[in-house]
Amino acid sequence: MARKIGIDLGTANVQVYVKGKGIVLSEPSVVALSTKTGRPRAVGVDALEMLGREPESIEVVRPMRNGVIADYVVTEAMLRHFIRKANAGSFSRPAVMVCIPAGVTSVEMRAVRDAAIQAGAHPKHTYLIREPLAAAIGANIPTARASGNMVIDIGGGTTEVAVISLNDIVVSASVRVGGVKFDEAIAAYIKRKYNVVIGERTAESVKIEVGSALPLERPLLMQVRGRDQVSGLPKTIQISSNEVTEAIQEPLEAIISAVRAVLVETPPELASDIIDKGMIMTGGGSMLRRINELLTEVTGVPCYVADQPANCVAIGTGLALENLHILRDSLSGDDA
Repeated sequence: MARKIGIDLGTANVQVYVKGKGIVLSEPSVVALSTKTGRPRAVGVDALEMLGREPESIEVVRPMRNGVIADYVVTEAMLRHFIRKANAGSFSRPAVMVCIPAGVTSVEMRAVRDAAIQAGAHPKHTYLIREPLAAAIGANIPTARASGNMVIDIGGGTTEVAVISLNDIVVSASVRVGGVKFDEAIAAYIKRKYNVVIGERTAESVKIEVGSALPLERPLLMQVRGRDQVSGLPKTIQISSNEVTEAIQEPLEAIISAVRAVLVETPPELASDIIDKGMIMTGGGSMLRRINELLTEVTGVPCYVADQPANCVAIGTGLALENLHILRDSLSGDDA
């Protein structure tokens, strides 16, 4: 029997779900390439260790951008690495389900499917599922019922907002804003206010350690090290959670606009279901402090964070592959 593998191919992280084992891999979507040969030197965690510290002979790249493939060749090499790891011990090509953002074009869809097949997936058993549907399945939402369920999935490169009923998406919005935009906004704020340049890994640490979507009663503080723009020397500054709240206002506004747009477009019967049940948040970005409170405040609809939000899409992708007979009409691509 060929293995069944679900892949959450994210801008920031790749997660791999194997039937019967759960999530077996969770690594950064990063590849270190040799600048001389162009061949991969390291993938995932090992490549991330080099980011910002690499010599001229190595280039560290993120082959996924805003939820879609930015570099086809490197994405294929990265997928091959992860599929081989997940399929170790099996001699047949696995059946693979890969998640894609709801707003991708048919060309982008084909690129993901072709990359998965070239990386080792079975050509006749490679499927695509839209991210909000996978997130809803992974969050244990009863998607098969004739009832409205609203999902907000904040990933690394995109935020997907969708209303789901009868195993399919009724209304959706996809904005190319996610955790990476939060990191960029924090780095830009620190550069503007303190004249200190920080790397993307430091910006991500600031977001995780002290980030909040709304001001906290007791602000959190963090020491941040970077390079002084004026002197060029290393410098340490202290940043508070309230400053991070100020820094990330623009990406937060984009997410709020997407949520409002979907609520406006939602048919009345489904809207009443959503008011009763509330909105469910998934994705790594939903772990930002008080983001669910912010969305409740601006929409008037209760908002809750799912259990294990960062894993929902990967789990849902794997479960969808196990229930292909039920979901076949909801899948994307010319193979579905």
